[in-house]
Amino acid sequence: MLTNALLSFAKDEQGQDLIEYTLLLAFVCLASATLFVNAGRSVSGIWSATNSRLAAANTSAS
Repeated sequence: MLTNALLSFAKDEQGQDLIEYTLLLAFVCLASATLFVNAGRSVSGIWSATNSRLAAANTSAS
């Protein structure tokens, strides 16, 4: 009786779609977070370069 219950549980595919969609959503979230972190670093680099050029231009103009 217990083996029949375990076999039927192993063969049951109910809820499989929910798990697959959850894993897909987790992957999309991780990929998006990685892109945002890398974009933030790029923006920070651009901002630093622009700030240093503006400071140099301000110094030479004065």
